[in-house]
Amino acid sequence: MTGDDSRNGKEVADAQTADDEAASGDSVLTLEAVRQSFGDVSVLEGVSLDVRAESVTCLLGPNGSGKSTLLSIAAGLRTPDEGTVTGEIDAARDVGYLPQRPAFRPHFTVAETIGFYGSLVPTPIDEAATLERVGLAAVADRRVEHLSGGMVRLLGLAQATVGSPPVVVLDEPASGLDPQIRHRIADVIADLAADGAAVLMATHDLDAAERIADQVRILDDGEFVAGGSPSEIQSETAAESLGGAIDALIDREDAIGVRAGTGDRR
Repeated sequence: MTGDDSRNGKEVADAQTADDEAASGDSVLTLEAVRQSFGDVSVLEGVSLDVRAESVTCLLGPNGSGKSTLLSIAAGLRTPDEGTVTGEIDAARDVGYLPQRPAFRPHFTVAETIGFYGSLVPTPIDEAATLERVGLAAVADRRVEHLSGGMVRLLGLAQATVGSPPVVVLDEPASGLDPQIRHRIADVIADLAADGAAVLMATHDLDAAERIADQVRILDDGEFVAGGSPSEIQSETAAESLGGAIDALIDREDAIGVRAGTGDRR
């Protein structure tokens, strides 16, 4: 495939995404033509994204596609090599962030942990309500070192919401967890968006993405290859599921502009 064909395919995907996002809430964070490399390895190749209020945007794609790097840039933790990040964000705590592997002081209790993060925001928080929201109120006095892996992830989700940040960035919030906790996390995320937050998350939980995502962006080899609602992406690819649509897009050479199966970056 020629370079012109690759650019044309990407332009179509970006135009479709722009049309889809125009119907969403107000944009609170915009990434424009963001590029990021680590040494000689290009991780993001000019991606653009609007993060909108009252919505959940899911980043989907294979491991190594650039999702975590994009999230760290959106959260203000990394400055891109090229491109801009703009929006109605005045301070670092205006973005709540949950990394893939949250870590807390092991001897703190759950309540003490949330209290610590509450001390970092300018207005008092309701610690009990914050823990109740994620289902940890009953273990408020338990030390972090005695929590299950799922509970630690729920605590991480709770800390990401402290101070009611307008943007909440979540990196694989439900990875490796049992169905009950995955479902609870998805419900909390949907509630955050309903309350006005702009939620941007990377996930491999396609059931949750189909259920709660307003917009899905599929990232492969550092570029977006599709964007729209889950149903729109399925319709575009004639797939019976979101997973099937992703497989079709990532395997389809004319959609991703790379040699299928090689993992080569351009």
